[in-house]
Amino acid sequence: MSERAAAATVVIVPGLRDHVAQHWQTLLAAQLPGCVTVPPMGREDLDRQARVDALEAAVASVPGPVLLVAHSGGCITVAHWAASTAQADRVQGALLATPPDFDAPMPAGYPSTDALRAAGWFPVPRQRLPFPCLVALSRNDPLGRLDRVQDLARDWGSRTVDLGEVGHLNPASGYGPWPMAMDLIASLRT
Repeated sequence: MSERAAAATVVIVPGLRDHVAQHWQTLLAAQLPGCVTVPPMGREDLDRQARVDALEAAVASVPGPVLLVAHSGGCITVAHWAASTAQADRVQGALLATPPDFDAPMPAGYPSTDALRAAGWFPVPRQRLPFPCLVALSRNDPLGRLDRVQDLARDWGSRTVDLGEVGHLNPASGYGPWPMAMDLIASLRT
C-alpha cells in the first residue's frame, strides 16, 4: 500500500434520512480512527446545495487525500459535489452503496419526486466521476431497480459489486453492521 493510500481519511456521506444510530455508516465511523462524517442536516432539510456545501466543508477539513463512503442519497450528493468542486483531485476513491433512483417515485416515508425537485436534486448528474468509484448494488432495493442503478454506475464510470438481496442496506433491511464495507474500502485504497 502506498503512503498516499495509507494516509487517506474516510469521509462518511449519509443519505437523506441522515444519521441513524444503528446504521452501518454510523457503526463504521466509530471503528475508523480519524474518520470525518458530514454533519447531520435533519431529515426535513432536503436542500441539495446545503448538503453539497456540507460535503465540501468536510473534505476541506481533511489535510490530505480522502476516501468517500456514501449511502443512498449520499451517493447522489457525491455526484452533485463532484460536478462542482475543485477538490475532486483529493479523492482517492468512493464507495457508493445502494444509490437510489430519484427519477422513480420513492416508497412511502421517503421524499416525493416533487419534494426532491423543489430541493434541487434534478437532474441527477450522470457524467463520469473524476475519481475511482465502486457502486455496491442490491438486487431488491426498494429505492432503485437493479438495472437503473447499474445504468447510473455505468454513467459514473464506476465498477460495481453485486451484494445480492440486501434491500436498501439499512436497519429496515436488517443491516446494522456491514463488515463487507471494510473490505470494499480496502479495495479502493490499493
